[in-house]
Amino acid sequence: MDSVQYYLDHKELSVRGCTQNLGVGYSTLTKWLKNFRESGNIPIHGSGNYASDEQKEIAHLKRELRDA
Repeated sequence: MDSVQYYLDHKELSVRGCTQNLGVGYSTLTKWLKNFRESGNIPIHGSGNYASDEQKEIAHLKRELRDA
């Protein structure tokens, strides 16, 4: 699930709340939302700010566990 879709599916959260849950930067998500509103799609997908691939995987697994 991409970040914009997550935000659209969780309107009860603020943009900042979604960024914290997803592990992406606030400005990154707002940029993606702006692009989505203007064009209807998201041309750029970031990987977040992780120190290593291991940290990225840990964040991904934590999100999966939280959403389960």
